[in-house]
Amino acid sequence: MNAKDLIRLGVPPGEATRRATDFISRFILGGGDRARLTEEVAAIVANPGSFTADPLRGAFARALQSAPPPRAAPARYRQWGEGLEAEAVRQMERACQLPVAVAGALMPDAHVGYGLPIGGVLATENAVIPYAVGVDIACRMKLTVLDLPLRELDRPLERLARALAAETRFGVGSNFKPRRWHEVMDADWSVSPVTRENKDRAWAQLGTSGSGNHFVEFGRFTAHEKIQSLEPGTYVALLSHSGSRGTGAAVCDYYSRLAARQLPRLPGELKRLAWLPLDTAAGQEYWAAMELMGRYAAANHALIHRHIAAHLGAQVRLDLENHHNFAWKERHRVDGVEREVVVHRKGATPAGRGVLGIIPGSMATPGFVVSGKGNTESLNSAAHGAGRVMSRTQAHRTFDWKTVKHYLRARGVTLLSAGLDEVPMVYKNIHNVMAAQSDLVSVLGQFDPKLVKMSPPGERAED
Repeated sequence: MNAKDLIRLGVPPGEATRRATDFISRFILGGGDRARLTEEVAAIVANPGSFTADPLRGAFARALQSAPPPRAAPARYRQWGEGLEAEAVRQMERACQLPVAVAGALMPDAHVGYGLPIGGVLATENAVIPYAVGVDIACRMKLTVLDLPLRELDRPLERLARALAAETRFGVGSNFKPRRWHEVMDADWSVSPVTRENKDRAWAQLGTSGSGNHFVEFGRFTAHEKIQSLEPGTYVALLSHSGSRGTGAAVCDYYSRLAARQLPRLPGELKRLAWLPLDTAAGQEYWAAMELMGRYAAANHALIHRHIAAHLGAQVRLDLENHHNFAWKERHRVDGVEREVVVHRKGATPAGRGVLGIIPGSMATPGFVVSGKGNTESLNSAAHGAGRVMSRTQAHRTFDWKTVKHYLRARGVTLLSAGLDEVPMVYKNIHNVMAAQSDLVSVLGQFDPKLVKMSPPGERAED
């Protein structure tokens, strides 16, 4: 019997789980019947007061009495899409067992993450979970429609390629010299010791994209209907994906460790779901740091798009962006009662009614501009992309550049740089993902990539 089994029997994570494990070991060593273990544990969970004086069961029973009230049942969640990774589903189930969890949702692009699965949405009561936000805090998509003629997308795309070469930087330690400036650097970076200590690092990386699944690409955008002031039609557009770089990762690492120290008895498989109460100094500090990282990630994209447009002498006809890997204070009806909860979207996009968003595919498949339908069962959320079907290690073992380049040429895509771990075949079929969430978003337009730049091969993934 492991920690997962104990949680399913109603043993809360933490000290109670540890004492339960101790009891089980002593029970077996003392000659107890293994077949009766489930019955024994269930009896103690049901009525711990009856066992507090028992020499064998007492420590477990007393830990149950002093533990936070266990959930009568896991928080409810709904799954979109079929054939999701079994471990991603188990991660979602474990998250819904947390005492602070109140509701959840699992998106059709879901795959295994740290703590909460990528594509996982979790609402909590007065608590924030750093790893349910994620390492790349406020990672986001930004689409800019430019007033360039469509012939700019005809190969060989030399002018657009020069703009990407001059105005983007990829790789873990990438930066601009001289540094670029944005008003976010005038914000209060002393809200957390991590942001204060990493301000100079953040400035050095300002306007860069990092590595992993981050990209900057030009493509053809077709608006099916009017989007803000943009009339239906076909346009040249710039699409980017990246987040808060090394400073966001440092914030996540620091506060997830702090949360784990404050919940030392959490079972190993739940360590990355350790939470910080929002009514504590640590919780408030993390929240302020997270919000600052949101502004910083937005600044990175703003600079990328601003400088590329200026390089090309182009004017902006439409700007759209949305972010994921974040936590929002929102009001939702939970168990029949409307209340404020903290909604974590780990690789999931806000999709409240009328909220515009961008859901990308891969370097050779479409992305979509969408409008949220405000589906309450999804906690007003949708997928943030296609979702992986293959690990990075497996991708390197499976594909070669000769095959990939032929695949891209056949689809009219020019690739400037990327690793084999980001080729289109490692992702789910974006059309299937979109079909699985037709009750979450409406499609307003389609982006078809033509010129793609990502981190060069060999870089450690930061996504």
